[in-house]
Amino acid sequence: MEKIEHKMVAVNGINMHVAELGQGPTILFIHGFPELWYSWRHQIVYLAERGYRAVAPDLRGYGDTTGAPINDISKFSICHLVGDLIALLEAITPNEDKVFVVAHDWGASIAWHLCLFRPDKVKALVNLSVHFFPRNRKGNTVEGLKAIYGEDHYVWRFQVPGEIEAEFAPIGAKSVLKKMLTYRDPGPFYFPKGKGLEAIPDAPVALSSWLSEEELEYYASKFEQTGFTGPVNYYRAFPLNWELTAPWTGAQVKVPTKFIVGEFDLVYHIPGAKEYIHNGGFKKDVPLLEEVVVLEGAAHFVNQERPHEISKHIYDFIQKF
Repeated sequence: MEKIEHKMVAVNGINMHVAELGQGPTILFIHGFPELWYSWRHQIVYLAERGYRAVAPDLRGYGDTTGAPINDISKFSICHLVGDLIALLEAITPNEDKVFVVAHDWGASIAWHLCLFRPDKVKALVNLSVHFFPRNRKGNTVEGLKAIYGEDHYVWRFQVPGEIEAEFAPIGAKSVLKKMLTYRDPGPFYFPKGKGLEAIPDAPVALSSWLSEEELEYYASKFEQTGFTGPVNYYRAFPLNWELTAPWTGAQVKVPTKFIVGEFDLVYHIPGAKEYIHNGGFKKDVPLLEEVVVLEGAAHFVNQERPHEISKHIYDFIQKF
């Protein structure tokens, strides 16, 4: 870990913090919510030791990346998020036409769009937890989730600027992060008004041992510094993203892909997800999908919960190219 190098790169109007290690073909690691470059700490070391250059930024609004106007939700659109990464690749990989991409959660969603918008930039993709969601012609993600889960669902609760931040403030970043990062219930994530974190069941200690106190402290220190507004803005931009991605309605992701999901991942248990993943819909939308792995006994944060297995899955796939 101490060998990992850190630098700031000016990209797309922001200053992006990047962690990197190793030499060789570049792997771009894209983290999710509520996370940081640090979520890839295990994979960075593993892949660097095997002849790759592992690069993991803090995304717009997260960690040590600065310059994003957090009070302007429109600056957190999927076009901005993908644009940041295109600019990053131009800055740090001037001699590589294509890179490997490995992503999780919100990062996976960004990676699907990166492959939709700029397939010329991606050699192969390993996505974790969040399968491809083809654009719904009828309406945006927020309305769709509200229709299924109601107004206590976290995505709906994240929509009003300042509201969820005000609820998180008295609880503290460390408690919020511990609850979210160790969440193992395959059911939907509810955050009812007025009930705080008490409505969310605690994970059994034995099943959350992958997150040490020291690791939790690292996450907490960064979120105490930045707050949650930037990260939550990704959810607030869902309706805008729906409008902006209209030209890609029905478009396929044409990049060689491996998908990995935990058996107890809440995204895997969204109504219709398993059928889509296993019964041909996923393969139709991602024709170069080569492998789907369901990790038995794992939950949402698979890259941290089962680091060695995930690292090996990544290596086994990308070394084919």
